[in-house]
Order: sequence, then C-alpha cells, then structure tokens
Amino acid sequence: MPTALDRFSPARLTLETSDGERLGAVHVAAPGEDKSLGVVVAHGFTGSLAKPGLQAVIQALSAYAGVVAFDFRGHGSSTGVSTLGDREVLDLEAAVAFARSLGYERIVTCGWSMGGSVVLRHAALVGGVDAVVSVSAVSRWFYKGTKPMRRLHWAVETRLGRVVARRMTGTRISGAGWDTATLPESPTEVAGRISPIPLLVVHGDRDHYFPLEHPQAIFDAANEPKELWLLEGFGHAESGATPEILDQIGRHLRVLVDRAAV
Repeated sequence: MPTALDRFSPARLTLETSDGERLGAVHVAAPGEDKSLGVVVAHGFTGSLAKPGLQAVIQALSAYAGVVAFDFRGHGSSTGVSTLGDREVLDLEAAVAFARSLGYERIVTCGWSMGGSVVLRHAALVGGVDAVVSVSAVSRWFYKGTKPMRRLHWAVETRLGRVVARRMTGTRISGAGWDTATLPESPTEVAGRISPIPLLVVHGDRDHYFPLEHPQAIFDAANEPKELWLLEGFGHAESGATPEILDQIGRHLRVLVDRAAV
C-alpha cells in the first residue's frame, strides 16, 4: 500500500552506525534542491518511517529544508534493539554525518519524545550540529508519574512487556536494562553542555506522558542561546503535532541557525 512518503518520492537508503547497526532512512530534498539547510528528524519510541506521524513531520519540514529521517535501532526496518535513548546517539550521528555528506551547509537536529532526548544528548556529547529542536522530551530517566509512562516501563522492564511491545508495535527492546552504576547522563544533566549551539525546547500543555516540569527542567539546565515554547493544546510528540505546529517549527529553523552564526 502507498504511504504518505510515496507522494513526494524520497530517496530510500540504509545508514550504518559506528557500532555496526543498519538503519532504514530517507532523504527528501529541499525545494529547488537548496543545500543551505538540512534537518535530521529523530522519531519517538515505537515510531518509524512507516508511521503517519513521522511522515507528516517529514513532509512539513521539507518545505523549509532538506530532510534526513531514519528508523532508530530496534524500530521499523533498522537492525538491533532499542536502548531507550542511550546508544541511539550513535544512530543520530550516522544520520547527521550522512546529511553533511549530501552537502548541507548547516544542520539542525529535530527530535520527538525519545528522539527529543537523543538530540539533546547528541548535541552535548558529540556536537557538530548548528541548532537543536527537542520536542516532548523527558528530562530525567525512570519517570513514572503518568499512567502512559507506567505502562511504558512495564513494556520495557518485563519480558512479557517486551514481547507485547514487539507484537503490537514492531519495536524490539533490549532486555539488558540500565546498570545504575553506568547510567547514561540524562537530558537535564547534559543540557548545560549544548551551548553555544542554539536550543529550542518545545512542549505541549496537554502532553499526557510528560508534564510541563520536564521542558522547564531542560530549559533551566541549558545555557544561552535557548528558547522554550509551551504550546497550548499540544499533546505529545509526532502524533499530537498539528500542521500549524509543524509549520511554526519549520519556519523557525533558519532563525535558529542564523542565531548560531551571531
């Protein structure tokens, strides 16, 4: 069956990470093949290129920049298992490197939910991008303050939950868990290292996964240049983003990278 992506014929490809995972990916050229700005889109947990939410993000942002999007490890057509935002930094770096190889002069990473955490960690730990947009991200690990997050933790932390997640969503989750002695640094812990890369934190007041304390904690931990958008009526991540929200983010991409040049 044709998907929304097929309507604008992206180039389908495979990326390889530094630790050997193979990621399904697409590239959608900007209008007029403009190479001045590229955006790398990182989806949320259980998302993929086959999902309408991510397809809508790609299509909307491609009106303003070239777009590279991919399936995180353990998702969609990619190999491996999901580590919930830890080794996914390597996936994002593979996509950023590919966008650079295409000739894009400036690169923005735009992550959603889990991807929102990954773009923060990538910018702080790896760098090499010109701006960061983090949407609907969690601020700290092991948050269980909402019913959807308690369900998600059951899916991640139990063998039965991982089986159900694989059957229901196609997401393959690592059973190794996180060793508290070697816990990856959380988005809030690394946010202060993102500067001088411009950061935009976007969150909705109707997010049923993460309440507004999460974007506020990330924003407070970050250094300038930074912005915080708390959007009225916005739910969670790709599935909650209206065309108006996507257009607002798309129009702001060049503002962010121009700020980096100041």
